[in-house]
Amino acid sequence: MAGDKVTSTLVARRAGVSQSAVSRVFTPGASVSPKTAEKVRKVADELGYRPNVLARSLITGKSRIVGVVVAYFENQFYPDAVEKLSNALQREGYHVLIFMASQTAGNIDQVLGEIIDYQVDALVVASVAMSSDLVERCDAAGVPVLLFNRIQDDNRFSSVASDNWSGGRKLAEFLLAGGHQKIAHIAGWEGASTQRDREGGFLAGLAAAGAQLHRRTIGDFHFEIAQKAAREMFETPDRPDAVFVANDHMAFAVMDVIRSEFGLRIPQDVSIVGYDDVPIAAWSSYDLTTVRQRSNTMVDEVVSALMSRIEDPQTEPKQITVDAPLIVRGSARKPEGWRE
Repeated sequence: MAGDKVTSTLVARRAGVSQSAVSRVFTPGASVSPKTAEKVRKVADELGYRPNVLARSLITGKSRIVGVVVAYFENQFYPDAVEKLSNALQREGYHVLIFMASQTAGNIDQVLGEIIDYQVDALVVASVAMSSDLVERCDAAGVPVLLFNRIQDDNRFSSVASDNWSGGRKLAEFLLAGGHQKIAHIAGWEGASTQRDREGGFLAGLAAAGAQLHRRTIGDFHFEIAQKAAREMFETPDRPDAVFVANDHMAFAVMDVIRSEFGLRIPQDVSIVGYDDVPIAAWSSYDLTTVRQRSNTMVDEVVSALMSRIEDPQTEPKQITVDAPLIVRGSARKPEGWRE
């Protein structure tokens, strides 16, 4: 068969089945008996046959591809979450096409527009926001959109995020219970709903106890900028005794700076808390107290919402919030009598 194109018709003839049976064997979710599937796959392997996915997508109108847009993989939360999402979608017979975008609105719209041109069956937008024009374009193309770890005031698409407001409040209550008096905050990118909600909950927790924020700087969710923010915060005599850093990625930068450049001890001199609970947070060198984004649960919710919208476009979009538990480790002073 060298040099010849192996067709599904040839596979069907050799296997003694219909051409539609061959098609069903290579269509995820299609009904076919195990005996027939085994026979067809054996012949296909012998002949070197592979189904033409692109041709099938032209016939069915379904590419079985989900586009995923992320602004950066620098934050360790996203590589882990995207890997889990990709594996979960593959189990449903879909594949992931990843596009990178910057935080600028024009760039995001351009990238997402290119993904739509690939005739994806759905879009998952992580760590970026969408313009109203692009939302309308997705609507017109019949492409369901889901925001992952972001929230926008637009009910035309689904969203899945952790309960960032509640998580921020839990951190404030924990630090106050630990007796801290000068509590500071290093914020992330201020255009992100995650930053807005985490800080909002944190400030509400302080206010409920009659406390105020001692100091605030911006780390923009970037490692180097968080390092500069830490230097700015700790080079003054009136240093904080606790800092809530808006995500773990920045918290690691802050911890490195205040230890190596200022000679401070964690948590004896200053407590540090973060948000996300990425795997590195549990390393003994950081041992970071943080709020956990339950990525497994979030991914399950993403896949469930996407499959519902793909199978029935009339399904109403969902705005899903996942509980975010406080994970106490050694980077922050524990309240008296605290029990794990």
